[in-house]
Amino acid sequence: MTAETDAQASAIAIDDALNAFFEPIANFASSIIFYAEPFSGYDVEIILLWLVAAALFFTIYLGFINVRFFAHAIDILRGKYDKVSGDGEINRFQALTTSLSGTIGLGNIAGVAVAISVGGPGAVVWMMLMGFFSMTTKFVEVALGVKYRHRVKKGDRETFSGGPMYYLRDAINNRNVPFLGSFLAAFFAIACVLGTLGAGPIFQTNQAYQQLVGVTGGEASFFADKAWLFGVLMAILVGVVIIGGIKSIARVAERVVPIMGGVYLLAALVVVGIHYADVPAALATIFKEAFAPEAGLGGLLGALLMGVRRAAFSNEAGFGTASIAHSSAQTDSHVQQGFVGMLGPFIDTVVVCTCTALVIVVTGAYTEGSGIEGVELTSRAFADGISWFPYILVLTVFLFAYSTMISWSYYGVKAFTYLFGETKLTDSMMKIIYLAFILVGASASLDSVVLFTDSMVFAMAIPNLIGMYVLSREIKFDVRKYIQDIGIKGKSES
Repeated sequence: MTAETDAQASAIAIDDALNAFFEPIANFASSIIFYAEPFSGYDVEIILLWLVAAALFFTIYLGFINVRFFAHAIDILRGKYDKVSGDGEINRFQALTTSLSGTIGLGNIAGVAVAISVGGPGAVVWMMLMGFFSMTTKFVEVALGVKYRHRVKKGDRETFSGGPMYYLRDAINNRNVPFLGSFLAAFFAIACVLGTLGAGPIFQTNQAYQQLVGVTGGEASFFADKAWLFGVLMAILVGVVIIGGIKSIARVAERVVPIMGGVYLLAALVVVGIHYADVPAALATIFKEAFAPEAGLGGLLGALLMGVRRAAFSNEAGFGTASIAHSSAQTDSHVQQGFVGMLGPFIDTVVVCTCTALVIVVTGAYTEGSGIEGVELTSRAFADGISWFPYILVLTVFLFAYSTMISWSYYGVKAFTYLFGETKLTDSMMKIIYLAFILVGASASLDSVVLFTDSMVFAMAIPNLIGMYVLSREIKFDVRKYIQDIGIKGKSES
C-alpha cells in the first residue's frame, strides 16, 4: 500500500470517526430545531412557521414598509439622504454587499433546483412571496443591530460590534427581565459560532470542490485526489481577506458580489432569451402549480413548504446574521440602515432565485431528472442554452462559496468575541479555527456535522425573533419618528 493510499484511508477513517461522534448529537439537535408535525402527508416544520409568522407580522405591523419605502431605500443606498457620514467602518453599500455575500450562494443555485425538483415549479411563487415578506424581517433586525451596537474601544468612532447578541442582552435586560436577555444573547452567540463553522467553511468548500471535480472529469479529474490542495488554496484566499477584519471583507464583497451576480444574471437572461417563445407557458406552469396543482391540497402544501424552506435558507431573514454586518456601517440613523438591509432579500430571493427558477422551468430541465436534484439540475438547465456554461458555473459556485465564507467568518468572530471577550487573542483564535475547518471541509464528507450546524443556524432564529417581538413597539415608534424628522411619506401615503 502506497503512502498516498495510506493517507486517503486515514482521512476516510477520520471522516467516519467524526461522523460517528456527531451523529447522535446532530440527530438530537435536528429533532428539536426541525421538529415537525404531520399535515396532509407532509411534515410541517415548526421553525418554518416561526419564520413565516414573523415575516407576516412585521410586514403588517409596520404597514408594508417593504413596499411603501422601497424606492426610499434605494435613494438611501445611492446617498441621496447622506448629510454626515456617521460613525462606523464601512459605507452603506459595503454593508449591504457584505450581507449579500453571506446569502447569495449555493442556495440560489442548488437550493432553487431542490425546491423545484421536490415541490414542482409552483415552489417558485412561494419562494418569491417569502422573500417579499422577509424584507421587513430583515429591516427590523438590521435597524436593531445598528441601534444597539457597541463601540469596541471607548472613543473609537469606527470600530463597532453589533447584532442580536447586543440587542437581546441590552434591550431585554433593560425591560426588568433579569438575566433573560443575557441568556438569549448567549444562546444566539453559541449557535452562531457553531453554525458558522458548518455553513461557511465545511459546506461551502466541499460543494465548490465537488463541482470543480465534476466539471473537470470526475474520477479522472486532476483534482479528484487533491482535495487537500483545494482546501489549502481556499484557506489561503480566505485568510488573506479575513485577517484584515470587516474593512477588508467589505472591500472584497463590494467587488465580488456585483461581478458574480452580474455574470450569473446575464447568463440567465441569455438562456431565457433563447427560449423566449416558451416564457409565457413557463410562467403559466409556475402559477398554476403554485395555486392549483394537479396533486390538489397535498401538492399545494408541498410546493409551499419547499418554497418557504429554500427562501429561508437563501436570504437568512430572521436569523440575525445580517445585523452583525450592517452594525459596522457608517451611519447616524439605524432606521435608514434598516431600509438598506431590507433590499437584501429582494435581491437575493426575489431577483436571483427567481432567475434561476425561470431558467430551470423555461428549459424544461426539471422534467428530465428523477428525485431530488441540486446544482446538477441548474447546470443542466443552463447548458441547454449555453453548452459551455457549466464551466462558468464552476467559477460562479467558487465565487459564491468564497464570498459566503469571508462574510460568515466575520459573524463567527463577532459571536466568539462576544462570548470570550473582544481581544486580539480571541479574534485571532476564531479566525484560525475557521481556516482549519476550511481544510477539513474540502476533503471530508461530514454529513452529521453539516446537519448539526444547519440546526444551529436555524436555532439562531429562536432567540433573535423573540427579541424582535419584544422590541416591535420600539422599532415602530422609531420608524414613525424617522418619517416625521425627514419629512417623507411612503408611496401609498404620498
